[in-house]
Amino acid sequence: MADKYQQFTKSAVGKFLVPRLGLPNPPTLRRYRPGQPPLDGPALLGAAPGGRLEKKLTTQLGAAGIEVLSTPAGDDTRYGALVFDATGITDPAQLRELYRFHHPVIRKVGACGRVVVLGTPPEVTEGRERIAQRALEGFTRSVGKELKRGATAQLVYVAKGAEDATESTLRFLLSAKSAFVDGQVIRIGAGGVTTATAPENWEKPLAGKVALVTGASRGIGAAIAETLARDGAHVVALDIPAQGADLSQVANRVGGSALQLDITAADAPDKLAGYLTERHGGVDIVVHNAGITRDKTLGNLTEGAWDAVLTVNLVAQLAVNDKLLGDKVLRQGGRIIGVSSMAGIAGNVGQTNYAASKAGVIGMVDDSAPRLAEYGGTINAVAPGFIETQMTAAVPLMIREFGRRLSSLAQGGLPVDVAETIAWYANPASAAVNGNVVRVCGQAFLGA
Repeated sequence: MADKYQQFTKSAVGKFLVPRLGLPNPPTLRRYRPGQPPLDGPALLGAAPGGRLEKKLTTQLGAAGIEVLSTPAGDDTRYGALVFDATGITDPAQLRELYRFHHPVIRKVGACGRVVVLGTPPEVTEGRERIAQRALEGFTRSVGKELKRGATAQLVYVAKGAEDATESTLRFLLSAKSAFVDGQVIRIGAGGVTTATAPENWEKPLAGKVALVTGASRGIGAAIAETLARDGAHVVALDIPAQGADLSQVANRVGGSALQLDITAADAPDKLAGYLTERHGGVDIVVHNAGITRDKTLGNLTEGAWDAVLTVNLVAQLAVNDKLLGDKVLRQGGRIIGVSSMAGIAGNVGQTNYAASKAGVIGMVDDSAPRLAEYGGTINAVAPGFIETQMTAAVPLMIREFGRRLSSLAQGGLPVDVAETIAWYANPASAAVNGNVVRVCGQAFLGA
């Protein structure tokens, strides 16, 4: 559904009235197109004394085709990104290094520019270093809310030994693929997995992979199927038989396979495992996108509505995971990716069942990450905020407008924004990204 208010802000009348009345002014976000430059402008790279990432970052940014500057440009250059290695900060007094680097140049970040700070996970440090590294979160989240014109800020915690495994995350966060990801904290190397293998072709990183996408007949699911296929995967698009016609269209469009199956059926895990084994010899990527809502306040919610949502959104996913892992249908190095929600983080009126199921997805990631690491794989999740879909188009007007505006980017996201984040998780170079839940919400003002 079109965002008519955003269209109004781009009109002649809107350009006159919006700044004078102090109204939200949603920027036009730069989204990924094949062949586009990774950034609109150079990246300025800095580091606190004693940082361990600066040299590696220089190499990785250069490999991505990004012009890297080590000192500020003395002209009117607009930076495509500011990248700062804060791993050398071991005492709160050294947090001044953040100010020294960013203060002179923060106003020179270009439209849809990027700010990325890299640190050491606080939980593996102690004393004053732990305090200082935890402080990076407040800094980056605040910067994300101060930036204008579609620019974003992120924090990446890199475990010691995982310095070589940061490239896929840097490429994602600095590119237009992360257009609606803002104010997030990402951990690389958590759980002891600190290595990753770069794909032969960064434009087709999933070549030769088989990806299962549930709930793939429309909306976010269809966008996920399209994006994974774009990156080279053969997509098995799954949905219930009632969605069969739309499902076939999606599968044909992406050159994949359509599988009509109700994942809540008692025999669904067995049927799914058999299909993936017989037709494809296994599966590399599993995206649990299927989900439903049955919204009522708790006092008006029926037992059937409660059970239906929890079964589709959580219980069935656990059963599928157990089967695919137990029978080794998920190949070594495989990826499991869940779709949570901002409702699972912040809660929502009339969605006790839905919010419980989506918080459960986060619990699934927390619980399963060590198991997947032993298996040589990963499990992560996305938590979408307000995304422009058929479901949100049916939300009452005022609630819909609040959902769109209550974020740093002052607009709803698109299904492709969720899909791009999932494709980053699926990338073989993201092998050290495990146990993360990243919000795709434009840095929503509600939730943590």
